[in-house]
Amino acid sequence: MQVSAWKARDRNVCTLLVLAVIGRALTWVVISVAASSLPLFDSSPKLVLDESTPPWISALLRWDAFHFAHVAEKGYVYEHEWAFFVGTPFTMRVSSKLLSLLGGRYTSSTWATFLQGGALTAIACDSTRILYHLSLHHLRSPNLAFVSAALSLLPSSPATLKFASYSEPFFTYLSYKGLLACSHSQWFFASICFTLAGAFRSNGFMLCGFILWGMLVDPFLRGKKSSLTLPRIAYTTILVALPIVPFIQHNYTAYRAFCSSTQIPTWCNRSIFPLIYSHVQSKYWNVGLLRYWTLQNIPNFIIALPVLLNLFTFSAFYIPRVPSILWGLLHEKHKDIDRTQAVPKSPFLSPSLLPHTIHAFLLTLILTLAAHTQTALRALPCLPITYWAAARLLVEHPKWGKAWVVWSIIWGAISCVLWAVFLPPA
Repeated sequence: MQVSAWKARDRNVCTLLVLAVIGRALTWVVISVAASSLPLFDSSPKLVLDESTPPWISALLRWDAFHFAHVAEKGYVYEHEWAFFVGTPFTMRVSSKLLSLLGGRYTSSTWATFLQGGALTAIACDSTRILYHLSLHHLRSPNLAFVSAALSLLPSSPATLKFASYSEPFFTYLSYKGLLACSHSQWFFASICFTLAGAFRSNGFMLCGFILWGMLVDPFLRGKKSSLTLPRIAYTTILVALPIVPFIQHNYTAYRAFCSSTQIPTWCNRSIFPLIYSHVQSKYWNVGLLRYWTLQNIPNFIIALPVLLNLFTFSAFYIPRVPSILWGLLHEKHKDIDRTQAVPKSPFLSPSLLPHTIHAFLLTLILTLAAHTQTALRALPCLPITYWAAARLLVEHPKWGKAWVVWSIIWGAISCVLWAVFLPPA
């Protein structure tokens, strides 16, 4: 019985990997065809890349890729570039040097080489298999794990998650690896993965909450207070602190670069949290609480609405049931209580999903109230619970689940074309 189960899992993984390759190929084809046949809204890539550059390579240079490539080439030259963490530019530099070993047109570190190297590395960071095993752990169903992983092949921003040298592919891969390590109580490896993920995206430091939950909160809720020893608490503190290091290091490096000069910027004088990251987000992108809530931004809210509603709906489904879920955790200690009253009927009410739900709800709330809301199209697909929530719709509300799949296919294709012609959102 166990052997057949393993064979079924292997078949699922192989099928998913084939579908992942097909999905990336289709993304590449749509973007390349659109880039070669449609006029660019913004012709700035032509100013940087040679005219002989193939369309599929020039199509890599859109939006944030400009900043990543410039940082990879020159380092942090301009103040606004500090909004972008070092992970992606570093990966582009390393991968371009590896490509240069091949010789030919890769002999110099040009923007085209940076973009190609970063994109090839991003493609190698496929998270489908990891998501399948992570889903299998939390949902306890090979079928649901397969559906969830298959849904991840239809992200709301295929260009940034499957094609370009952006931070999202790397962040997704590393955060998924860390989350899977947490599911196996491999806390040190999880902390390392989350630390590396934090080098790619600013919100990476939030991942440390999964370590805190797994090592201290969960044992406490299960009544295992004897395991909460002082050495364990100290060890947990160290592991929780590591994923915060990239955020602190990034801002500290900027503080030393800007705040020790003769002309000190105003943000350096903040007595609490003199962070360049929040400064540049506010100054150059007008990011702040409710700043994005204007009439002209209504279209951006509309296009991001499906991914926002997906997680808000799941949160509304899960959070009211938290008391009964916590009651179920206590049942693991008090065996004499009738377990039928505590075991959740839905696989999507697993106690292990509680930290994921909290994390997703907070991030979705931030993206809705204090960010460029359309960035939810590429930030929320980095979360595994996005696909668990979509899988729940397919299973428990098929009509809405099918609507999600149709929207994902249609919007995914449209977003690829928009990316190719340098139109928002991205």
